[in-house]
Amino acid sequence: MEVAVIKYNAGNVKSVLYAMERLGVNATLTDDWETIKKADKVIFPGQGEASTAMEYLKERKLDQLIKELNQPFFGICLGLQLLCDYSEEYDTECLGIFPIKVKKFPPLNKVPHIGWNNLENLKTPLLEGLDESAYVYYVHSYYAEINLKYTIATTHYINDFSAMLHKDNYYAMQGHPEKSSVVGEKILNNFLKL
Repeated sequence: MEVAVIKYNAGNVKSVLYAMERLGVNATLTDDWETIKKADKVIFPGQGEASTAMEYLKERKLDQLIKELNQPFFGICLGLQLLCDYSEEYDTECLGIFPIKVKKFPPLNKVPHIGWNNLENLKTPLLEGLDESAYVYYVHSYYAEINLKYTIATTHYINDFSAMLHKDNYYAMQGHPEKSSVVGEKILNNFLKL
């Protein structure tokens, strides 16, 4: 199996590569169109700032490529946020796969959200074998609103938000499966089986 991990000037890609390695999968970190197009699965991870990340994607026309892919695609953390329409972070137009806005948590001296939260209202094959007692690790200051059509799991921090999204071949998760121990490993394994 060929897995492409999209390189776009965002942090946290190494931990995703190590997670793939632990699962026995050799993933390639790349921003090369052909490598991404021919991969069996594509992972779009990241931590960082939305506008800078979108700039990098546009410079390399990866924004166009991402919208054309047909294979299973998994956005993680910033990857989820960039798959949405718009982010309040520096007023950024994003990729528009999901017609959802990304908002900043209210300033209650509790931002960023760092820690473990369970997943609720599960509706996805990525969570097969897990239930609402499954906890995943989060680090973020922005969140995707809940959308009745595309939200496939929710969680709560200050307010309810989309923990996971799904549309066609695009899956996305706000938490970090690569840092979420056995639960995260299960989610990544389920993605690789799609």
